[in-house]
Amino acid sequence: MASTDTLRCGPKNGGSPSMIVFLLHGLGADGNDLIDLAPHWGATVPDALFVAPHAPDPHDGAPFGRQWFSLMERTEAARLAGVAAARPVLDAMIDAECARAGLPASAVVLMGFSQGAMMALYTGLRRPRPPAGIMAYSGMLIGGVEGIVSRPPVLLVHGEVDEVVPAAASQQAESALRAAEVPVDSTFSPRLGHGIDDAGLSAGSLFLQRASAGITAA
Repeated sequence: MASTDTLRCGPKNGGSPSMIVFLLHGLGADGNDLIDLAPHWGATVPDALFVAPHAPDPHDGAPFGRQWFSLMERTEAARLAGVAAARPVLDAMIDAECARAGLPASAVVLMGFSQGAMMALYTGLRRPRPPAGIMAYSGMLIGGVEGIVSRPPVLLVHGEVDEVVPAAASQQAESALRAAEVPVDSTFSPRLGHGIDDAGLSAGSLFLQRASAGITAA
């Protein structure tokens, strides 16, 4: 994917990055939707480069926006086929950004919202070299834990009254991940729908701080 299809911000300290945080947008959005998180979280991890790629395909359900995979058919099998097909694209993005920054794959955090969270979980848990962490906001664990090869720390964040992806999806993901011995923390926000609130941002800040410390200590 060309560099013009990727938005970047940071590091806030002006130096070379020691960590790359991928911000993976949801269905019908693009990289502009999440890049504004970079200044907020950059205050916590000033040595991080934030990367917000545009998903590879035009949204097939609207005249604008992008998608990682189609959701015209919302069966479990269709979702699994979608994330599996999109995974090599995201893997290539991760590898290219690591090469560009001169950092190992272990210095990556994958953050995603909604469909982007589905991609972060599916891809991150199957990377041969585990990322430093996965942050899944309003997402879903597609495909369960079958085929996972790495167990990075995971943060699940969800609004309890999400009308698009039910909070039960993250609750089920939490149970499945714990059973597979994946370290997982979760934050469920009362009265929050399909979005990110201050509690979710704060949980993300703490998670990124821990991930950065882990990278530095490695």
